[in-house]
Amino acid sequence: MEVCYQLPVLPLDRPVPKHVLSRRGAISFSSSSSLFGAPDPRQLSQRRGAISYDSSDQTALYIRMLGDVRVRSQVGFEPERRSSHPYLCIDFRTLHTRLGCGSTSASSAPERRVHRLLSFQRYLHSSRLLRGVPQQIPLHILDEDYTGQARCMLEKVGNWNFDIFLFDRLTNGNSLITLTFHLLNQYGLVELFQLDMVKLWRFLVMVQEDYHSDNPYHNAVHAADVTQAMYCYMREPMLAKSLTSRDILLGLLAAATHDLDHPGVNQPFLIKTDHYLATLYRNTSVLENHHWKSAVGLLRETGLFSHLPAEDSLNMERELGSLILATDISRQNDYLSKFRLNLDQENLCLSNASHRHFILQMALKCADICNPCRPWELSKQWSEKVTKEFFQQGDIEKKHKLEVSPLCDREANTVGNIQIGFMTYVAEPLFAEWARFSDTRLSQTMLGHMGLNKASWSGLQQEQTSVSEEVEPSMAGADTEDAAARKDGNTGGTSSKEIPQGSRES
Repeated sequence: MEVCYQLPVLPLDRPVPKHVLSRRGAISFSSSSSLFGAPDPRQLSQRRGAISYDSSDQTALYIRMLGDVRVRSQVGFEPERRSSHPYLCIDFRTLHTRLGCGSTSASSAPERRVHRLLSFQRYLHSSRLLRGVPQQIPLHILDEDYTGQARCMLEKVGNWNFDIFLFDRLTNGNSLITLTFHLLNQYGLVELFQLDMVKLWRFLVMVQEDYHSDNPYHNAVHAADVTQAMYCYMREPMLAKSLTSRDILLGLLAAATHDLDHPGVNQPFLIKTDHYLATLYRNTSVLENHHWKSAVGLLRETGLFSHLPAEDSLNMERELGSLILATDISRQNDYLSKFRLNLDQENLCLSNASHRHFILQMALKCADICNPCRPWELSKQWSEKVTKEFFQQGDIEKKHKLEVSPLCDREANTVGNIQIGFMTYVAEPLFAEWARFSDTRLSQTMLGHMGLNKASWSGLQQEQTSVSEEVEPSMAGADTEDAAARKDGNTGGTSSKEIPQGSRES
């Protein structure tokens, strides 16, 4: 993992204090946000390292895919120590890159992005038009980049059948930037929190860049999809009338950054390869901790909240972490049991800040795994993408002679059986409780889609089974005919199957 350090200018004869190191890659941060000033382009081109995925649940094998608590090691907590395990040298950002790709294009792409970003910042700084954002100036900074179709889609961004794949194509791969900015603007959060437009734009660009486009599933499009789902949930009547502007800001930022710098492999992979991040976070919510710290790193690097009182900024960072950490599927039963108990006792009071925060955690958990609840055309695409990512990890494990993680063996699993299991053990229990909390048309629509999608996968599974059963009898019939022909003395030539049979008879 590449880590960049930014040091203030100090006399050469004095040692550099440890506290001035501002570590990128979201491992540790100085408490002084002023250290995260305008970055050197050479630093920006060294993107943050990569991590993995995490989870574990006692109810089913499917939850193990995100982190198995049973394989947590007993190593000590040594944040800065890297062991000599050979798999530490794996660059997770290039795990799925084709061998034929040249290094020149890979290295020049981030540099070109940095140049575009810096040019945009210079333009905004020179114009001074958006510094401070007076209320009389409309916030349509991105309109010139929208096509007419993308603008039409944003008018219906609250619809559950919103096609994020189409929107990503219409925005030239910038769905996360465009969608998040639009929602922040729509809620009036830019003016309300006096967010600097340059810093906000830069933050969103860096967030999108820190998602790995090589990941079939955990990429910026997934983050945009989760953000759109989170918006749908926050518009539900019980939340819309209770959430504060601060809640909404944190909810949208948590959705946009909840899988930041995800490498496309899961937490058990990091643990069994003795990755230093697994040691750093004691094999507990490794990915979620890294996503959170990566988000905090970008907030401080861009200074998005630097104009707020220090205490307020730190509190927002902590609450952002609490939301992102809730997406750890290994704690699924804990959150679900607490949610169910609160609903049974009817003691949720959304005028209470802690209760609202808990509901935001549950909303983000739902948004993170809402793919089975989308219409079939969208849900099927997500199912295929996540399974492809699982199987790619399995291929890597086989290549390095590691034990293949559950659900990652393409020879033992199919898209259908993985999805049916996930819906049964993970999605259905969660969304059933969410429907108890928010019994609305959207909740019923989600449950309806999930039922239909589960039935569709079951039907496809049955078709595949029947096809395989038809193939086996036909092969058996061919063997019987060959044996009968030999018995009658009608050899009619030899085949590859007859030779071993003849040898066995002799």
